[in-house]
Amino acid sequence: MMAQFQNAQAEFSLRKILPILLTVAAGMFLVILDSTVMNVAVPKLVQSFDTNLGTVQWVITAYTLAMSAVIPLAGWFSDRFSAKRVFISSVVLFVLASVLCSFAQTPEQLIIFRIIQGLGGGMVAPIGIATVFRISPPDKRGSIMGILGIPMLLAPILGPVLSGSLIEYINWHWIFLINIPVGMIALLMALKYLPSSNPVHEMKLDVLGAFLAPIAFASLVFGVHQAGAEGLLNVWALASLVVGAVVLLIFIWHELRQKQPLLELRTFRSPAFTHGIILGWTNQIALFGSLLLFTLYLQQAKGLSPLEAGLYVIPQAILSTIGINVGGKLFDKFGIRPVAIVGITSLACALFALTRITADTSSVYVMCSFAFVGLGQGLTMMQINTHVLKSAPKELVSRVTPITASAQQIMSSFGITITTAYLTRQIRNLPVQHTIEHLGRAFGHTFWITLCFSLVALVLSLFLKKSPATNSDKQAGMSRTP
Repeated sequence: MMAQFQNAQAEFSLRKILPILLTVAAGMFLVILDSTVMNVAVPKLVQSFDTNLGTVQWVITAYTLAMSAVIPLAGWFSDRFSAKRVFISSVVLFVLASVLCSFAQTPEQLIIFRIIQGLGGGMVAPIGIATVFRISPPDKRGSIMGILGIPMLLAPILGPVLSGSLIEYINWHWIFLINIPVGMIALLMALKYLPSSNPVHEMKLDVLGAFLAPIAFASLVFGVHQAGAEGLLNVWALASLVVGAVVLLIFIWHELRQKQPLLELRTFRSPAFTHGIILGWTNQIALFGSLLLFTLYLQQAKGLSPLEAGLYVIPQAILSTIGINVGGKLFDKFGIRPVAIVGITSLACALFALTRITADTSSVYVMCSFAFVGLGQGLTMMQINTHVLKSAPKELVSRVTPITASAQQIMSSFGITITTAYLTRQIRNLPVQHTIEHLGRAFGHTFWITLCFSLVALVLSLFLKKSPATNSDKQAGMSRTP
């Protein structure tokens, strides 16, 4: 038996699955990169379309809403039509929509084309992650999923640099046209390397669930965005949050009664799964809230250009890459608990350092502080996600990844919203004739919000338990022996 297990491990070497891994990484990089380049392009789009900031912000909001609406359907589509076909179709739709975006003549056209982009991009990550998780041997999943997390870390860092360069030296149209070569590479790799699977034709669609889930998730994301822009007491924000919460409760009640649910919510009966996903949520709020604050601080308090601000995050990219590779190996060897504790401690210490910043804080101090945010990000994001997936039954992975992806959209929006709202309040309370120094302190005070969430995540990480490979995992590994 031991010889069989060793043969199975030899068969699933990294070299064997690397083409599939790179294919999924290329698709994820394409989608995440497009999300990040838009943040820097907003002022230029306001100027080019001769419109206001509120209108252009809908270019980002509409994209997020479309992704949130389609993510819950990813599991059923991959089971019904095969993961490879849906992944390829999603990439094609995303690239075609990118071309349309580059030719948009009005803000309304750009918003519509961004919705199409979101519909295409929403399924790429959950299907790709589920595919890689299934083909990975149980004792190597941390390292393999860690490699898959590199585009999730690099895209938000390279996005501002790439966007700033294209806008400054060419024009805004190229932030969408750049998706064509990246998308073509991802498409060709998917056609050649993604494993084929037989679609389950008798798989029935949970029609009511498919109707309720997009309404619930899109309403919550819209409500969070609206609350950040107009305040929590805004009528549209309150109405959207209430509708989203009510529909979500109805959706949960309905799903728990289905034999073939759209999202497998029964996995929340696992204490390890629930604990891990709540930890992931608090960690994401701290991370995404601080990423936004850092970018705004560099441009508004430090007065840097978008390109210069992008260059400031290079140390973060380096430590993020180191963290995600080292963290994956440590996860396989020691489990999630020590990796999460070290990573979140790095994040919390760095965020505490950032609470001390002012407009005059030295560049070295700022870059080093945020570099350790990157280290914490690299050590935690994919490792916690892998722990959550390992805590769920293996046969339900395709239905679990949409849950984690949908939640990530909402929690990322929530983190951005509460930090933006608090920063706005801090700036509003400044003297009318405030100085750059006052503005810098407002940013420092706002970092306390993200620090608090990181401390909650740190406490939660102390109670993590290692999730060993299940018997089904071991048997699945042995059954693959030639």
